[in-house]
Amino acid sequence: MSAHTDVHAAHDGHDHHHDPHDEHHDDGIGHVSLKGYMIGFVLAVLLTAVPFALVMSGGLKDSGTTALVILGFAAVQIVVHMVYFLHMNAKSEGGWNMLALIFTAVLVLITLSGSIWVMYHLNHNMMPALMDPRNLP
Repeated sequence: MSAHTDVHAAHDGHDHHHDPHDEHHDDGIGHVSLKGYMIGFVLAVLLTAVPFALVMSGGLKDSGTTALVILGFAAVQIVVHMVYFLHMNAKSEGGWNMLALIFTAVLVLITLSGSIWVMYHLNHNMMPALMDPRNLP
């Protein structure tokens, strides 16, 4: 018996076509829907309008507190955009998206904190020399 006839002999008469829609395949990407986009849009608008109204009305008298509140709203808005528009979660792309996000956040944190640290020390160390009247020409 040839190999060709062995294959046909092993066939049990049932039709075994593989349909990719028969099994549930979770690739980690959230299902895209109009409802999800609308929730993201409404949240993004609120997270923009509230700080804008806060600044325009002068709701907080201390500018430092206002800046912290705006930064908080901005951080929440970043998360809203990543979840609702970029569809990022801990499972997307096998976790590599989350790892890349964490790596990027660490780099941004190091860069910002280092820059602020350098600017503070430059200001602290250089300004007294400029403000001393004996150093003026």
